[in-house]
Amino acid sequence: MASGSSSRDKTSHRLVIVYDGACPFCTSYVQMLRLRKAVGEPTFINARDDDPIVSQLWLNGYDLNEGMAAKYGGRVYHGADCIHLLALLSTTSGLFNKINGMIFGSRKLSCILYPVLRMGRSITLRLLRIRKISYPGG
Repeated sequence: MASGSSSRDKTSHRLVIVYDGACPFCTSYVQMLRLRKAVGEPTFINARDDDPIVSQLWLNGYDLNEGMAAKYGGRVYHGADCIHLLALLSTTSGLFNKINGMIFGSRKLSCILYPVLRMGRSITLRLLRIRKISYPGG
């Protein structure tokens, strides 16, 4: 195998999580996640920061006000799919991670419950007078 494809494979399997750093729920969630050792050390990116990955997500049609995103294995996971992926990649150590895995390890429950979580986030941000995430350059 050529060394170029080997390094590309390593990069595509790196886990990058893009979340709203101004949202207390989003911030707590990513801090409480305990990911499996096989995943390696994830990269956390605040969606409010000027980061090329944030711009790339917006340009590809991912509204970061509608859900957090994860890049893993050469794919983008957004919203309910992101939470489902993170639950599958998480350990079962600690009460939070056990509950997270039981609930969001199910694709069906993730799709049902994620809109409720997103609505709670929207209400909380409004009450805290925190603006929506701005589209970079827009």
